Amino acid sequence: MEVFGSSGTRGVANEELTPAFVLRVVKAAGTAWGADRVAIARDTRYTGRMLADAAASGLASTGTDVDRLGIVPTPGAQFYAEREGVPVIVVTASHNPPQYNGIKLVGNDGVELAVSDLEEIEETLLAEAFAKAAWDETGRVRTVDGVGRDYVDALLEAANREPIADADLTVALDPGHGAGALTSPEFFRELGCRVVTVNGQPDGHFPGRDPEPVPDNLADLGRLVRATDADVGIAHDGDADRAIFFDEHGEYVEGDATLAALAAAELEAGDTAVSAVNVSQRLVDVADEVGADLELTPIGSTNIITRIRELEADGRAVPIAGEGNGGIFFPDYRLSRDGAFTAARFLELVAERPVSEIVAPYDGYANVRRNLEYESTAERDAMLDAAANHAHAADADLNTRDGYRLDYGDAWVLARPSGTEPLVRVYAEARDADRADALAEEMYETLVDARSNA
Repeated sequence: MEVFGSSGTRGVANEELTPAFVLRVVKAAGTAWGADRVAIARDTRYTGRMLADAAASGLASTGTDVDRLGIVPTPGAQFYAEREGVPVIVVTASHNPPQYNGIKLVGNDGVELAVSDLEEIEETLLAEAFAKAAWDETGRVRTVDGVGRDYVDALLEAANREPIADADLTVALDPGHGAGALTSPEFFRELGCRVVTVNGQPDGHFPGRDPEPVPDNLADLGRLVRATDADVGIAHDGDADRAIFFDEHGEYVEGDATLAALAAAELEAGDTAVSAVNVSQRLVDVADEVGADLELTPIGSTNIITRIRELEADGRAVPIAGEGNGGIFFPDYRLSRDGAFTAARFLELVAERPVSEIVAPYDGYANVRRNLEYESTAERDAMLDAAANHAHAADADLNTRDGYRLDYGDAWVLARPSGTEPLVRVYAEARDADRADALAEEMYETLVDARSNA
């Protein structure tokens, strides 16, 4: 797909992602859907209102009525879609830097669109075959209040509240100025937790930290955990569909370790877990230990959702899926990544023992991640060609499902183009930190040399 990457379409707002472009994307979606009514939600980004206005105009021009939900976490918008039976357009760039924005498309079942549905919308967009309503049949726009509160109520109904409340936990929360700032503090308090926050005010400039919940951006959360003697730290990305954790000592917990711990609590023999090609050995080991299968997809929530649906259509149980970036699915709850619900499931484990003990069995691997920017298609292609040559020459098992993953038995390295930014990403994992660094460095230098010669 040219327009929709691994998680919708994104770009620098008012440069790549202009109101005119959003208008065309949304007109294509409205045309393909043919729905009487579509909702629009957004995160806190400074350009969100501008682009949501363009989206509302585009939908109305196709004859579609519009529900304006305002600032709502993406999983909250998905809740609304499922409850009301209407598609939703979410104006968000999730974890990308503040200058970015994007469009994520959700079906009337509350699930992000499958690849085939996105391709249909993309064909409509590229052909500019937009529906056009007569002047007196254009859609009406209305504001819908209270969706965030309704979403919190739904979370409370789905959560296992009693053990969490009985544990009298203190939660240090960093919603990162994003949409989760309007819902997660309230949710955790009503679960019975004491909640302290940092970066808790919604602000589209993201003054306290960038939206991506990675260690370099979360030092304040670690300090807050230690200063308040919190039992756990929780961080969201910009649209709160992810959750990342800190232990009771204020130490960052690798997202792959969290996923493995949650999978160990969810999976039974005969079940299937779904993850992406950058899956950690931690999850592989958990699946092997319990006798569950593990299916791998290209990176991105759209690909994972598509595979979950295929497996469930075949009668296979998929109690958990996701990636090590904090984006986890519990399909029995809802087929969406939900940072608040993921945190509630993790709090059930914390109610029984400290975070450091929960993740201790999964601490045995070191992870390295590096990004290489490119300024042209030629630079990107040169780097990917170099990755391919490096991969085929290596003495390792090669997986080309999404980029080039080399499995060495004791370690692995992956190079792949980002689906949302002009980057080629390099990942590596090994039990020995020096081994992971060496594999990442070898791949990284190969790509740097190729980029400089492009």
